[in-house]
Amino acid sequence: MLGVGALTAGLLLVSPQPASAANLVKNPGFETAGSDSMPYCWEKSGWGDNDFTFTTTSDAHSGTKAMKVALTRRVDGDRKALITESTECAPVVTVGKQYDLGLWYKTTTPDAAVTLFRHDTTAGWQYWTDLKTLDMQSGWTRATVRTPPVPAGTDRITWGASVYGTGSATTDDYTMDQVPDVVPPAACTGTADECANGRWDVLPTQNPVRSMHSVVLNNGKVLLIAGSGNSEEQFNAGTFTSAVYDPVAGTYKVIPTPKDMFCSGHVQLQDGRVLVMSGNKAYPVAGGHGYEGFKDSYVFDPVTETYSKTNDMNDGHWYPSATELGNGDVISFGGLKEDSTGSVTAEYWSDAEQQWQPLWKVNQTWSYWGLYPSMILMQDGRLFYSGSHVFGNNIPGTGSAIYDYNANTVTSVSGLQNKDQRDQSASVLLPPAQDQKVLTLGGGNIDSNPDGNRLTDVIDLKAANPAYVAGPPLPQGTVDLGAGKVAETGAQGKMYVSAVLLPDGKVLETGGALHNRADPVFESSLYDPATNTFDPVTADPQARGYHSSSFLLPDGRVMSTGDNPGNGTWNHNVSIYTPPYLLKGTRPTITSVIDTEWNYGDTQRITVDRPVAKAELIRPAAVTHSSDPNQRFVDLPLSVTGNNVDLNVTSNPNMAPPGWYMLFAVDANGVPSVAKWVHLQGPAALSATDASAHVHSFADSLQGTVQKPGKKRASQKVSTTISGCDRHYGSINVCVPTAFPATVRKTTAARCAWLKANDYGRLKINGGDDPLGLDRDKDGIACGKGDVNKVRKS
Repeated sequence: MLGVGALTAGLLLVSPQPASAANLVKNPGFETAGSDSMPYCWEKSGWGDNDFTFTTTSDAHSGTKAMKVALTRRVDGDRKALITESTECAPVVTVGKQYDLGLWYKTTTPDAAVTLFRHDTTAGWQYWTDLKTLDMQSGWTRATVRTPPVPAGTDRITWGASVYGTGSATTDDYTMDQVPDVVPPAACTGTADECANGRWDVLPTQNPVRSMHSVVLNNGKVLLIAGSGNSEEQFNAGTFTSAVYDPVAGTYKVIPTPKDMFCSGHVQLQDGRVLVMSGNKAYPVAGGHGYEGFKDSYVFDPVTETYSKTNDMNDGHWYPSATELGNGDVISFGGLKEDSTGSVTAEYWSDAEQQWQPLWKVNQTWSYWGLYPSMILMQDGRLFYSGSHVFGNNIPGTGSAIYDYNANTVTSVSGLQNKDQRDQSASVLLPPAQDQKVLTLGGGNIDSNPDGNRLTDVIDLKAANPAYVAGPPLPQGTVDLGAGKVAETGAQGKMYVSAVLLPDGKVLETGGALHNRADPVFESSLYDPATNTFDPVTADPQARGYHSSSFLLPDGRVMSTGDNPGNGTWNHNVSIYTPPYLLKGTRPTITSVIDTEWNYGDTQRITVDRPVAKAELIRPAAVTHSSDPNQRFVDLPLSVTGNNVDLNVTSNPNMAPPGWYMLFAVDANGVPSVAKWVHLQGPAALSATDASAHVHSFADSLQGTVQKPGKKRASQKVSTTISGCDRHYGSINVCVPTAFPATVRKTTAARCAWLKANDYGRLKINGGDDPLGLDRDKDGIACGKGDVNKVRKS
């Protein structure tokens, strides 16, 4: 790569001095000659296999010169004229400030954009983002765009016009001005504590169903899927339920549900309907089979609030992943088959055909990815397996990987801490999606049942060879060990973590438990990607462990539901978190959205009632078991004229897969508007076969072990105790752990005391086996008086 590829090797850096001129670009009209046939303070840049020319032309907007970049042949990559990466030429910037960039241009290709690089004082020059697509124009046209706030550690930027398709872009008269600070007064509308830490409210109306799946619909309502709700009684009765919650009215509507969608997979399709795949065919039998998945798949329509059946999948998949791709298709991995074995079959939903594809049409690695493997779409169309999953140990190797569907290869990614204790951790693509950073939080292990941990890991997928680095430890809260809440100590953290992207660009992590379906942890905090820090805030007063969900509502609040401890009970209380940003005074309002049907590369105009600092699209939640791999926050660079704000939509569908999004406008205090719904689609979504134009150098030098497809096989054997429950005791609703917490001594008295403290009640022995030694008097009842007394006497 020219220019930018060299980064700062050998570049002598001096302390940057603020520029005094209003226009921060030197030689903005290319009038002063420089070296290498380029004007002063401008350099050639770009990468890839293409034929190109850089020409200083007399066809100028003003003066006598302009810059023309042309591609006559392209396989991949781009070419761009950029401000020279030097202390002499690259404009000085201030962290946290925004800058208005402007240029005049003419183009003969739709494949041109304003591209931005930044100089990190530690890492050197690096690609930042593509800010704006330049429409084809035969005459001189003005383009303006506002940068995001300058990230920490950045002292200079460079930018220019990139061309990534055959044709040319001619540019002239560049401008760059710092945006004046316009910060509305922040008047606290709550108590001082609420304005610092937010507020949780428990709603007066309970959730009527035992829902463990939560999907925010494109009408603002919430689909809550229970199926049998992890209740054998409801399963045997054929009682399968869902509910639609209306956050505005505060009401629930119970929806007839055709199958047991308990522990299914789900994802929003690009038309706003919800694809629900597989679920529970059968509950485990003591000494026999484990959970079983079925092949059935359904689509839920938010308009009619009904389910309709699709064609079957190739396998059953109890606990499958579901990731939407940039073309609107869906790919799914993992889960348990109809016979309780692990599925090694990748499933592929064609949006064009509206059906699951036959096995012979789908690339297969014959790999077992486990249960709810977190597969996050990368900006070049590959999938990043973050290492977050459900139940037991992680996949072999490093526990994290990049999967290239087209090449059908799996490349290991290093750095994930304690990979076999990341069971029911959470992973999120951090705001904004353009930064391509993923955060993984907490976790444990159902099999060995250690204390949930405080581990966090961050990975920058823009790096040539991405690897996790350790993040700050999760804050500690209080834990209820059965005798009231006590402060966490040592390395205690939590599994069953919920992580929610917020419109101010932070992440709310909340809920969790210390052990397998026991010992709820009360702790919430806000993670700031800009500073890589956690800020503890008010904790949800309700226990939120196994089968809980937390997710963003269109009004900017967060809703939390569920909790299903090992004794089989269910928490029907619903909590609502009001973040501090909603207690800082009047919210900005999006007064109009000119068009709600958006295409990739569009410039879309909205109007606001007062100045805003940023706008973004947030994909609505489809979350279960700490997992929502499709959750993403996509920055919309601004062009501002008074109360009119033009939003520049990414031209890369892998950055924002097609579908309905919540559009938020956010002021300089981080206060968001109420969301408007917009529909992102367009021809680019249907033919996105080459995303290289938008990604520059991106994870292109992977050093990890590469795994090619293995030998075709039917499945992988999985233990019937995969859920960490010993089915020799109690009903199927009850989860007596196969491994008790380490603090519980391996004696009948200690184990029975723990079960009593966690409200397990009367437990029958299923069959003749008593592997945990809980029925010493052999009366068929665990932890009875005779069992405990017998132990004491002996």
